Amino acid sequence: MALETLPWDPTEYLKTAEDVREYLEAAFEEGDPALIAAALGDVARARGMTEIAREAGISREAMYKAFRPEGNPTPETLARVIRALGLKLTVRAA
Repeated sequence: MALETLPWDPTEYLKTAEDVREYLEAAFEEGDPALIAAALGDVARARGMTEIAREAGISREAMYKAFRPEGNPTPETLARVIRALGLKLTVRAA
């Protein structure tokens, strides 16, 4: 009997501000820059990539490129997208 797998899309589960906070918090706790960028991309897709790109002043295509698994968003792009998502990064002791 073959095992059936289905694609999992995290954007389907990022419905509330609390969902988003917990998702991003988990990504930041892992400390992997690629995972953090991918998680921010997931949140942007869940909120509407076109709208977030417009608010961030970045083209939609550049957003998809920066936040794909092998993407490498610049600190400026990260800051703009985080602000466009209505989020704020804070630092605390480990």
